Amino acid sequence: MTSSKPAEFAHLGKTLAIRGELSGNEDLYIDGRLEGSIELTGKDLTVGPSGQIRANVNARSVIVEGKLEGNIRASERAELKRSAVAVGDIAAQRVAIEEGAYYKGKINTDPGKTAGAHTTVAGGDDAKAASPSKTPGS
Repeated sequence: MTSSKPAEFAHLGKTLAIRGELSGNEDLYIDGRLEGSIELTGKDLTVGPSGQIRANVNARSVIVEGKLEGNIRASERAELKRSAVAVGDIAAQRVAIEEGAYYKGKINTDPGKTAGAHTTVAGGDDAKAASPSKTPGS
C-alpha cells in the first residue's frame, strides 16, 4: 500500500501471529506471521518486510516484501520486491520480480485467457530470481 492510496486496509502488525483461514473483503497489509490460507478475492494483499507467511494466497493483487511460502493466485498482478523471499507457484496475469528478490517455483500467466500476460524479471543476469524458461512452441 502506498501513501497515495486511501488508508482503507486492515493491518496485521509485526507482533501478531495467526494460524488458520483468513478471508475478507478489504485490502490487507501483513507485517506479522500467518500460517494457513488467505482468501481476499477482489482485494489486495501486501506482505510487509517483516511479514512471514506460510499460506496459499488468493487475491486480486499480491505484493511481497517479506517471506511467503505457498502458492500465489492473483487475478491481476503478483509482485516480488527486492527484499522478498518466496517459494511456491504463482498464477497471475502479470508477474514482476525485482532484482535481488529470491523466488523458487513455477509461474503461470495463463496466456490462453489473458492477451496481455507477461512476466518481468528486473536486473537481467544479476537477478537472484529464478523462473522457468519457456521454449518456443511449448
